[in-house]
Amino acid sequence: MTLPTLGLVGLGKIARDQHIPAIAATGLFHLAAVVSPDGATTDGVPTFRSQAEMLAALPGLDAVALCTPPAVRHGLAVEALRAGKHALIEKPPVATLSELHDLEAEAEAARRTLFTAWHSQFNPAVEETRRRLADATIHSVAITWKEDVRRWHPGQDWIFATGGFGVFDPGINALSILTDILPAPVFVRSAELRVPANRDTPIAATLEMGAAPGSRIGHRIGRVTADFDFLQQGGQTWSIVIETTDGRLDLTHGGTRLTVDGAPALAEPDTEYRRIYRHFHRLIEDGASDIDARPLSLVADACMVGRWHRTASFDW
Repeated sequence: MTLPTLGLVGLGKIARDQHIPAIAATGLFHLAAVVSPDGATTDGVPTFRSQAEMLAALPGLDAVALCTPPAVRHGLAVEALRAGKHALIEKPPVATLSELHDLEAEAEAARRTLFTAWHSQFNPAVEETRRRLADATIHSVAITWKEDVRRWHPGQDWIFATGGFGVFDPGINALSILTDILPAPVFVRSAELRVPANRDTPIAATLEMGAAPGSRIGHRIGRVTADFDFLQQGGQTWSIVIETTDGRLDLTHGGTRLTVDGAPALAEPDTEYRRIYRHFHRLIEDGASDIDARPLSLVADACMVGRWHRTASFDW
């Protein structure tokens, strides 16, 4: 059987650490080319300086995976879809909600698959948590997502530039889990956003969220908070604590481990990117798309209702 061919656009840390190994491990796509404006390479795969150059050289390419910074993904996705390619987009998929809505229309017009790959949703512990919360009365949800930007994004100035999301780049992973596991939507009520004096995007943020007041389902979800920090030293924290009438659930290690009332319930190795590529392959076979705007909407809402604070300058 001939495998669908895939072009990987962007050859940064996430592409090398996650996408390339997942493509090789699943064996569902043939990595036919990579795009790297600075000329970086990966063994045995042709490198192009731009997506346009790759598409011109490989007109039979079936799909692309966009691993660039989010500010340029909309234009690249439009270019790929109009060229008849299926598109997988790293999170966050684009810089604005308007761009995401436009891509949905472009994918429909092109009759091609568009997949917004919120990778943290693809952990088995997240799926199990969703199942347990389906009929639960939820008293509170507390997200703590704190990591060291110097460790995970060393020297990557784009993350603090306009359209780079700042601390919401990792924080949106937590919000993607939140929107996936809760049985009803929540809304941002208030936010505190802390932006370094020499940067454009937040380095820390706290959010207060809640369900719609007076709704039949809404009264089952109490206070929801999120605490994001990009300056965490030592141990890194990616956890969501959920208090319900039936007990406490701790979703930790970025959504890979679930503890129920202190007892381990599920812990599996990090295979989320393998699951992403399996899902992408199924979507293409089914002629379907998977476009989830909910995590991006919460970030946009936090920026709209939040209070902005200038903090000390940040340098690498």
